[in-house]
Amino acid sequence: MSVKLPVWDPLVRLFHWSLVAAFVANAFFTRSGKEVHQWVGYAVAGLIALRLIWGLVGTRHARFADFPPSPSAVLGQIGDMATGRRRRHEGHSPLGALMIYNLLLTMAGLAASGYAMTTLAFFGVGWVEEAHEVLVVWAEISVVVHIVAVVLESRRLGVNLPKSMVTGYKTFR
Repeated sequence: MSVKLPVWDPLVRLFHWSLVAAFVANAFFTRSGKEVHQWVGYAVAGLIALRLIWGLVGTRHARFADFPPSPSAVLGQIGDMATGRRRRHEGHSPLGALMIYNLLLTMAGLAASGYAMTTLAFFGVGWVEEAHEVLVVWAEISVVVHIVAVVLESRRLGVNLPKSMVTGYKTFR
């Protein structure tokens, strides 16, 4: 018997896929320093601001209180993975929560450093450009790890996690 639970509200899903589109656009289709690249960066900043607000006042699984960073929970999930135990997480799993916080901070840092490079105070300043470049590489690594983890956890748990971010529902068997 399978159970279908509503998990991701429309705003969370719109945020997720909009951030994906913005990151892909700036990573592969726009040129650094060009106006379109900057506007996409502003959109990322706006998305992050919206998600921070929604993380405080949104629906149950959108709220940061639903997935607090917890070392013991992370170790528990790693233990589950090592022993083959399948524990159901309606919202973000502990490791998933860490990745969400990582990606939010990384994208915010990218937006902030990218904006700083357009200001008179920081235009051409080496450490700001280097910070932006390091954050780009970190974001790319994080995105790859995120995708691999989603695929592996989907298979391990028998829950189609990508589908849930499209439909808003997780189906547990």
